[in-house]
Amino acid sequence: MVAEKTLNQTLHVAKFAKKDEFYTQLSDIESELKYYENHFKNKVVFCNCDDPRNSNFFNYFAHNFEKLGLKKLITICYKNQERDLFGQDESEDAVFLEYTGDKNENKTPNAEKIGLTPLKGNGDFRSKESIDLLKQADIVVTNPPFSLFREYVEQLVKYKKKFLIIGNINAITYKEIFKLIKENKAWLGINMGRGISGFIVPDYYELYGTETRIDNLGNRIISPNNCLWLTNLDTFKRHEDIFLAKTYYGNEIEYPKFDNYDAINVNKTQDIPLDYEGVMGVPITFLHKYNPEQFELIKFRKGNDEKDLAVNGKCPYFRILIKNKRLPNFDTKR
Repeated sequence: MVAEKTLNQTLHVAKFAKKDEFYTQLSDIESELKYYENHFKNKVVFCNCDDPRNSNFFNYFAHNFEKLGLKKLITICYKNQERDLFGQDESEDAVFLEYTGDKNENKTPNAEKIGLTPLKGNGDFRSKESIDLLKQADIVVTNPPFSLFREYVEQLVKYKKKFLIIGNINAITYKEIFKLIKENKAWLGINMGRGISGFIVPDYYELYGTETRIDNLGNRIISPNNCLWLTNLDTFKRHEDIFLAKTYYGNEIEYPKFDNYDAINVNKTQDIPLDYEGVMGVPITFLHKYNPEQFELIKFRKGNDEKDLAVNGKCPYFRILIKNKRLPNFDTKR
């Protein structure tokens, strides 16, 4: 029984690890990165979760190296050094690549031709080899393992790096991530949800859900519609005010008070009242439109009793408590 239990645990861990193998499509990278081009001139970009032989992040930066004015591109990949029951190929060496542009203006840079350097370890982003490369970088851009997202972001903060990374929408419910957003040290990028069209998955992945497809190149694609870009690179979006059209006074019945916090519940970002001077609880998707000059973030999810915010005994899905910094210049208490 003990041996069987151990085997089951091993299988579970292996399966869980494989679920981090989601590869970003080039179209989604291009759709987001076009808003940040001014950040990259004379910078060292590090893609530390990317095999340069098949990474679309490598493809994007290598093909746009001169256009962006990059100083250097570094990519490194994790390779499991142990065979397991789910291994599709024999174990291979982890590698990294440093690219400083092509003086001949080659429009199709090839990782194999540029030259790959084998690593002593497995290329994990937490390894000494990877951290040594991270220290050289100005900006980190990649799709990190979702299961290690907290630890991954913690490392970026520790080494004071600029970053643009993909994560699950639920990542903004992590207290560590929300703290960064509240302190104006990180924010959401431009595209989110259906704005990220899907991820390429290995051949042995089950194509689950309704929005799956195989593209004209044979790539198997899953579209979870629940991902976002997280960054600390400035964007135009975080300086745009949310247009407010609704009012609280005269429509109080639409905005019930929470049981355990002196704040009103707002079910949709578009329903935020323009004339309410107190604290409001809004959906987490509010953060995609959040302008720190317009609103103040007060608290996430919990009431005064440190239990989930509730209205008439029922808890709406995670709420963020906010306050409007730009009340209209008229008496709201009429």
